[in-house]
Amino acid sequence: MQELRALNSVTFEVRTSGDPASSVAAVRQAVREVDSNLPLNNLRTQIEQADETLAMERLFARLLSLFGLLAQQLASIGLYGVMAYSVAQRTHEIGIRMALGASRSRVLKMILRQGMTLTLIGVALGLAGAYLLTKYLTSLSSMLYGVQATDPLTFGVIAVLLTVVALVACYLPARRATKVDPMVALRYE
Repeated sequence: MQELRALNSVTFEVRTSGDPASSVAAVRQAVREVDSNLPLNNLRTQIEQADETLAMERLFARLLSLFGLLAQQLASIGLYGVMAYSVAQRTHEIGIRMALGASRSRVLKMILRQGMTLTLIGVALGLAGAYLLTKYLTSLSSMLYGVQATDPLTFGVIAVLLTVVALVACYLPARRATKVDPMVALRYE
């Protein structure tokens, strides 16, 4: 037999057919009819309860998304800076090539090919490294909902996104390099 004096609190649920918030007054009245001294604390809907329970997980997911986007932006800015610097260092070479008859499209293709070769090598190494590391991070799987740690779609989308960012980062300095006047480039030191 249970002793009611030993209970600190009791939880019960009420199912409603309409809006749960509109039923709060009726629930309070029903409890008052049973015993007017019973306190009624922490009334909330199932949705509010779920939101409160998942608040930390949602915050964690938002922070990870923010840091992921920040890392992607930093990688994009860094890649653009490296490519722009590389093209600026090769201004003399580009001027010589154009003075010897290389077309703007050939110079553009050359710079894009070199930049994208490095990018694709980096993406391949990054994918392999990420795949291997996720195999050893068992705690990572408990933080993911509805997706595996080695989800091929996620890996593919990130690889394509970084490749497109790298293509844009390579294209802008390459296009600028094709507009270099060969005579100015030959005098450039």
